[in-house]
Amino acid sequence: MTSRPRILVTGAGGFIGHHLVRRLKNDGFGVRGVDLKYPDYEPTSADEFEILDLRKWDNCLQTTRGVDQVYNLAADMGGIGYITSYLADIFRNNILINTHMIEASRINGAQRFLFSSSACIYPGYLQKKPEVTPLKESDAFPADPEAGYGWEKLATEELCRYYRKDYGFETRVVRFHNVYGPLGTYDGGKEKSPAALCRKVALANDGDVVDIWGDGKQTRSYMYVDDCVEGLVRLMASDCHDALNLGTDRLVTIDELLGIIAGLAGKKLRIEHDLTKPQGVRGRNSDNTMLRDRLGWEPATPLEDGLRTTYLWIESELRKAGRLPALEKNARGKGV
Repeated sequence: MTSRPRILVTGAGGFIGHHLVRRLKNDGFGVRGVDLKYPDYEPTSADEFEILDLRKWDNCLQTTRGVDQVYNLAADMGGIGYITSYLADIFRNNILINTHMIEASRINGAQRFLFSSSACIYPGYLQKKPEVTPLKESDAFPADPEAGYGWEKLATEELCRYYRKDYGFETRVVRFHNVYGPLGTYDGGKEKSPAALCRKVALANDGDVVDIWGDGKQTRSYMYVDDCVEGLVRLMASDCHDALNLGTDRLVTIDELLGIIAGLAGKKLRIEHDLTKPQGVRGRNSDNTMLRDRLGWEPATPLEDGLRTTYLWIESELRKAGRLPALEKNARGKGV
């Protein structure tokens, strides 16, 4: 009887990595997690957890010992405000992590290596309108990714392809499209738009003004974290060697996203647009044709359902921290 693979998850102290570790443990795998920190909101499920800086070669050699599969999710990343402010740091840190991790995994005999890329690799010239045409994997070239973060992701995608060609090393590449859910960062500058808006709605009283970065007409699609983890597990087990979108194809504006969250919270809020803040590309959506073809599956959690769970978790965290408004005009739980 063949034993189950031993699995390493880098970035296991982060949002997606923490959820992935829990899923793999529930599936019966032996899991090692590694990160610069432990998970923020609950203990890890990993069998062992190493606190290591993966920019350093020796640490990558250490953590890849004795594992069969590597999910390389470790990255210096955050929301649009963060990734547009620290281009050199993000590019340098992530190139070091990714280059060292793929080589250490190969040297130590890992059978498969999954790299977490991003929809930020897609060309800006295809994302100039809110009514964006869904992005196909083949749209990545001619290249014009987002500065810093997008370029280093695209460079590592190519590195994975070269490792398979030159060494026969089994690599998988996933392009995330806006993952959200509970147990993720919702404050401090690195949060993504769903978490940031959930926080703003929770902190507002009925009738308050909530600020949105940009004009609110920029569009995105959003994927719930459980669907993201399911997709990762399916991709790792598949024979798909090409970079693959992982997201939903439901397009919403940021104004609409705020409206959904406010409705779930039972609050009527006014919007004020801050045009001085970064807002990213005008539109971005996932074409899931290849995802359905290669994996026979696609994310299915309705946006409203995922946001309800996410909002209630963020609201509960803010309540525990004593940060909710002293006089809540809305009846708690109304609409949720």
